[in-house]
Amino acid sequence: MSTQGPQKSLLDSLNSNATSHLGLATNQSGPWCLHVSIPDGLFLSLGLVSLVENVLVVIAITKNRNLHSPMYYFICCLALSDLMVSVSIMLETTIILLLEAGILVARVALVQQLDNLIDVLICGSMVSSLCFLGVIAIDRYISIFYALRYHSIVTLPRAQRAVVGIWMVSIVSSTLFITYYKHTAVLLCLVTFFLAMLALMAILYAHMFTRACQHTQGIAQLHKRRQSIRQGFCLKGAVTLTILLGIFFLCWGPFFLHLLLIILCPQHPTCSCIFKNFNLFLLLIVLSSTVDPLIYAFRSQELRMTLKEVLLCSW
Repeated sequence: MSTQGPQKSLLDSLNSNATSHLGLATNQSGPWCLHVSIPDGLFLSLGLVSLVENVLVVIAITKNRNLHSPMYYFICCLALSDLMVSVSIMLETTIILLLEAGILVARVALVQQLDNLIDVLICGSMVSSLCFLGVIAIDRYISIFYALRYHSIVTLPRAQRAVVGIWMVSIVSSTLFITYYKHTAVLLCLVTFFLAMLALMAILYAHMFTRACQHTQGIAQLHKRRQSIRQGFCLKGAVTLTILLGIFFLCWGPFFLHLLLIILCPQHPTCSCIFKNFNLFLLLIVLSSTVDPLIYAFRSQELRMTLKEVLLCSW
């Protein structure tokens, strides 16, 4: 475990692979290069907010039996994945700060083993988060386009098998990633996986948005108020769709762009400038784990009511 920032070891190697490991001089990016410095305290603060939010989501879904449905199981698993992202990065940042301050003293071998374990958690939680975001999009798509058959298609046993499968794939893929992270094929697989999830979500949500506008148009025609109702609803839907996909792309895109640039232009000055902001890309992923509960969980009225009961009982 190195001591140069919260990304460290494996994640730090992703950055160093594109610089020193490939012979890129540090001054090659030029004086115009913008480097955003991220304080360790910001990682810890944002991670703590994500931790609290996602713990509340898990507690609310566990407590309320009305929320024990496939849709909320997927949301709960997304919260667990985001929880792992924030906890893993917070833990690694804390250990590094303690090592730098001399408060924590450990053998190099022990530190390396601990770092590898944390890297597995970070990578596995990232993969599972992306998977559950895709599964939630599929679940909502089926609930709209196959509403009458939804409960026969998305059954509890199928949802449980999907959840177990995603967790197993996440663990195996993260282990392989840590073992073979220097291989170009591994980085290409990760980038392809992200692009596939982005395309899946964009296509499904855009199709759902189109169907909703068509449905609103039919209702407006019945009430002779076509333009005002349709335009208002479609505008609201377009804003929601833009926010949902925009946040996903802005939070996850820079990290996978970094991986892609390691393959395409590891020694180009412009790419090296982007590599310098790797901490910022990690912070955006932590930000995603903070925003996800607001988008996918707290918009549910029943979940909010359950959460209110839990908070009131705790007092």
